[in-house]
Amino acid sequence: MLFNRAMTPGEDAAPTTESMGSLLASLDDADRETLELRLERWLDDLVAALRVLYPEHDVSALARRLVGSAVAGFTARPAELRRLDERRLLRPDWLQQPGMFGYACYTDRFAGDLDGMRSRVDYLRELGVSYLHLMPLLRPRDGDNDGGYAVQDYRTVRADLGTTEDLERLAGDLRGEGISLVLDLVLNHVAREHDWAARARAGEEHYRDYFHVYPDRVMPDAYERTLPEVFPDFAPGNFTWDDELEGWVWTTFNEWQWDVNWSNPDVLVEYADIVLHLANLGVEVLRLDAIAFTWKRLGTNCQNQPEVHAVTQALRAVARIACPALAFKAEAIVGPRDLVQYLGQGEHAGRVSDLAYHNSLMVQVWSMLATGSTGLTKVALSALPATPPSGTWICYVRCHDDIGWAIDDGDAATAGLDGHAHRRFLSDWYAGDQPGSWAHGLVFQHNPATGDKRISGTAAALTGLSDAETRHDEVGVGLGLARLFLAHAVVAGWGGIPVVWSGDELGLPNDPHWQDEPGHEDDNRWAHRERIDWSLAARRHDLTTTAGKVFGGLRHLAAVRASLPQLHASAQTTVVRESDDGVLVVVRTHPSGPMVCVYNVTASWQTVDLRHVHGAGITHAHDALGGHPVFGGPDGRAALSPYAAWWVVEAPSRVPHT
Repeated sequence: MLFNRAMTPGEDAAPTTESMGSLLASLDDADRETLELRLERWLDDLVAALRVLYPEHDVSALARRLVGSAVAGFTARPAELRRLDERRLLRPDWLQQPGMFGYACYTDRFAGDLDGMRSRVDYLRELGVSYLHLMPLLRPRDGDNDGGYAVQDYRTVRADLGTTEDLERLAGDLRGEGISLVLDLVLNHVAREHDWAARARAGEEHYRDYFHVYPDRVMPDAYERTLPEVFPDFAPGNFTWDDELEGWVWTTFNEWQWDVNWSNPDVLVEYADIVLHLANLGVEVLRLDAIAFTWKRLGTNCQNQPEVHAVTQALRAVARIACPALAFKAEAIVGPRDLVQYLGQGEHAGRVSDLAYHNSLMVQVWSMLATGSTGLTKVALSALPATPPSGTWICYVRCHDDIGWAIDDGDAATAGLDGHAHRRFLSDWYAGDQPGSWAHGLVFQHNPATGDKRISGTAAALTGLSDAETRHDEVGVGLGLARLFLAHAVVAGWGGIPVVWSGDELGLPNDPHWQDEPGHEDDNRWAHRERIDWSLAARRHDLTTTAGKVFGGLRHLAAVRASLPQLHASAQTTVVRESDDGVLVVVRTHPSGPMVCVYNVTASWQTVDLRHVHGAGITHAHDALGGHPVFGGPDGRAALSPYAAWWVVEAPSRVPHT
């Protein structure tokens, strides 16, 4: 669907900066000029998106409403954040810098509350963190709330964590230390207790139209024919009857999470105001949760519809006008072929999210470790389209969620595998149900009808580290450490922003008591959402401990990464298809010079042909991670120890002695 199209006969003229002039009349000369320039740059993007989303509505009037919101948001924006806006405009690639290194956690499980987070900023800086994602902390419904993703009030912080003023102070502290604050904005649904839903149940037709409500099962049944079930164990189906509403309401995830109706432009205006409110508290990145589900179309799976990207474009245009320091991250855990669209392709390039999760890379890391083979990975990662220059991946070994095996059947076939069988193998391997498996994950949401089995577990549990430590198996601990470091080296060396999930920097095991907390009994993902053991963290500098070895290793990754311009996210990434099966070779091409990442994904010695290094343009090979030169034998091959990870660059120039 093209955005820049010709107007049809009788269509209203596109809004212009001049037509918005009255909205700027009360501003002083400097502010008016600032907003006029931003409107010149981003108003067309906004209008183009609105024409796609709401062709039957008065687009000029709707654009005026949204620009009015942007002007109000800009006017209320603190001076320090306005200065940040100008800095970000001068360095639009700030998210792509190699010094970006991420961390994600639940505030309460990491530090107790927002004030506690402020006391732990030094710990994060020591690790090398410059990007901090705090999991849902806006007020959720009481009781079961999907880990905070059933939001009751987008403008209030959870009472046990603090206040919006506490959040604003934390954002300021982080900003002062060079750490960007990231929060979730749930776009697909709200809690049943949200004010919009409460008013809909009270009979207000205006708010009933904020949701997908049907008086009988005719339309729900029609949609269900092509809709998958996200949580078949505890939330089968996609619609829930509500007695007060007297209708069937769309509930993709849980009966108390009501999907909002994005085909209603009032919903867009509401969320635009929420975006500006959060930005003015000092949030620098908004994670657009469940973005792939926002647009509904009969006869489809209601995911990844073209309008999803128009929704993002509209919100982004409003944010760019009011607060251009704010970036968007698409939470789209989708198939490999759909991934790049969330960073912008074709007419969307440069107009949607700045960040997207590289789910495919995460899956391939675990696939390589389980199989000791890179065949599928080479096919899958080579098949991904190039990212747009302004787009950046979020790369990760795992996150707060379970691991679903998003492997394309076509990629699997090309690699000589059966996609279904391989997905089943990976689930069984990481549940510890395959001979030779060292993993100790938990099966999450087994669907017997489809054979789908997802996996929960910390990085230490999935790499076999925590079990080996429990058994005092020194060799097993060494192998687990090597797997864990290799996995993080692959994601940190890919480009984009690598993000470490809380606890993985200390090698924490699965929480054996995850079921004991009320509301967690049926969701084993809480096993890997562990609380930080600060007595263990206090020993992070003791290299005789597993925690010290893991923390030191990841801190080293962050520090080396920050020193390598080749890891700027805009660098071209090429997977070498000709390397040996147990070795992954990735070439990064950057104006500062080439970089070749070499990974042995097996527990045995391997070799790599150094022609891959020299062919990339590296004359004097140097492993930046190990800090040593790379030499080959007479056959031109270099030996790789089990689970070795090399970031090969041109050797640093030496200053001659005088």
